[in-house]
Amino acid sequence: MKVLRTQDEIKNFALAQKQAGKTIGLVPTMGALHEGHLTLMREAKKNTDVVIASVFVNPVQFGPNEDFDAYPRQFEQDCAKLEGVGVDAVFHPEPSEMYPEGFCTYVNVEGEFTKKLCGGQRPGHFRGVATVVTKLINLARADKAFFGQKDAQQVCVIRRFVEDLAIPVEIHMVPIVREENGLARSSRNAYLSPQEKEAALVLSRSLNLAATAFKKGTVQVETLKQIIKDEINKEPLAVIDYVEIYSFPALAEIETAQAGDIMAIAVKIGKTRLIDNVILEG
Repeated sequence: MKVLRTQDEIKNFALAQKQAGKTIGLVPTMGALHEGHLTLMREAKKNTDVVIASVFVNPVQFGPNEDFDAYPRQFEQDCAKLEGVGVDAVFHPEPSEMYPEGFCTYVNVEGEFTKKLCGGQRPGHFRGVATVVTKLINLARADKAFFGQKDAQQVCVIRRFVEDLAIPVEIHMVPIVREENGLARSSRNAYLSPQEKEAALVLSRSLNLAATAFKKGTVQVETLKQIIKDEINKEPLAVIDYVEIYSFPALAEIETAQAGDIMAIAVKIGKTRLIDNVILEG
């Protein structure tokens, strides 16, 4: 597996693959890789000839009081995992390589749907995401890019700017990968103490209760949201950031839920903010 550290290196690598007639799959990550990430890599391997992963903790998507400095960085372990699933190259630049002196161009996605959920709680977050993903798609000459459903709003944002800017890439959303106990896999799970990790199970448990109620005929959004909130509020270590149910992928306000809508939550367990979601099934 090639390790690419500069923009020139990834551009030259991608150009060589294109000249050889190969399709390229891109999997952007911030590292601290877990089984959820590796599932994205495997999906990319199935659907493209060459897979490029990025490991880059992107400073411009973090707010001033967020966990940029504390975000887990373990590049050697990440490389071993990437090699294990057959990734062809990993792009691991320094922030100064991606945002050199004089950098002043950003991608803003300004639809109402960006002001909800994480976009509402983290001002400027999606500007940072959209900017770095645009750069990565261009650098990698990606034919297809792969993202996890856990960050479903992020997928909506990426699909929007890819369509609006006519970027020739297919965006694939891969279902959430969970631990056996139901906890959605996340790099931020590493912050949790054993007690907090047990408490974090309330996220998936509350969503599953509402999903079951929906299957049994409960469709009023406020009722379903209250089921989620009541369950989360039973957990002393949990503090609700948001509980929302929207149409998907438009993320439009709805009063009654139907199959295909999304239930999305953000909850603080101790000092760690976790997100999870379920797309409703009929």
